[in-house]
Amino acid sequence: MANITRILAVSLIVLAVLLGIFAWSLSRRPAAPVPQIVQGQASFPVVVAARDLPAGKSIDADALTLRMAPSRGAGEFADATGLVGRVPLVAITANTPLSEANLTTGLADAIAPGERAIAVRVDEGNAVGNRVRPGNFVDVFFMLKRDMSAGPGTDAEVGATQARLLLSRVRVLSFGDATLPGTSDAADAPANAANTPRSAGARTAVLAVRTADIDALTLAEGAGRLVLALRNPADTDTAEPLAMAPLLASIRMSNDGASRAAAGLSLEALAGAQAARPARPSAMPPLPAMPYLPAARAPRVQAVSNDLELIRGARREKVAY
Repeated sequence: MANITRILAVSLIVLAVLLGIFAWSLSRRPAAPVPQIVQGQASFPVVVAARDLPAGKSIDADALTLRMAPSRGAGEFADATGLVGRVPLVAITANTPLSEANLTTGLADAIAPGERAIAVRVDEGNAVGNRVRPGNFVDVFFMLKRDMSAGPGTDAEVGATQARLLLSRVRVLSFGDATLPGTSDAADAPANAANTPRSAGARTAVLAVRTADIDALTLAEGAGRLVLALRNPADTDTAEPLAMAPLLASIRMSNDGASRAAAGLSLEALAGAQAARPARPSAMPPLPAMPYLPAARAPRVQAVSNDLELIRGARREKVAY
């Protein structure tokens, strides 16, 4: 029994020595550096609201400020330059970061004050062979056709087939599926990357039109055919068409191209039909009034008898014939 106790005691001593050696070897190894974590460390600039921003009102420059934050969330901004003039969709409280999710996006941000976006029908024949691109400037011409169904000699709504300039230097906001950069959703990114429509046969073009010109554009599209004429963006020559003015009226004021386009041209004038057409015969003058004449009396006609009268001396006899 004593031998067993001695063996157990020696085993415990040896185990203690081994554990001590292992602990000493661990203490000799170099410790790995532990990163120091500083709570609230600011390293990213984030644009936040300096005061409460109401929904539907443009953001002023003094309503934004820049704060440093540990991280920047999805859709948040690091620069306030492009946010001035944007409109919040919902009310934003002070010290709240601004993001794309709570600001308006799309074509509405590209429309200038006093303008409205309106879509018109286009095809390859009236849109420069589908070569119009968002951001281009165009002149809008329209053609009205004479109402031939009314028949000759009747008052048609359009007196003569005519074409003239309707709107000058109009900005194109979108054409087909392509829109201005920064005004579309992520689904439209491939089309806008090349700034070209996905479909070669675009059917609509969105134009930025002055509010006062929407009536004329709508009426011209409904009653005739629109034509978009592409122009150089550096060309600032414009003409103010005279609404419902007689054809060729503005040529008297100026003979330049813009005024001639605004004056318009009729099909009859283009074909020279006015000069070649013979003059209409004047109406026959009324006959002078005849003086009053009394009706002449008809002569009396005696009835003819079929009896034969015989005279014999002093006697007269009638014999039926």
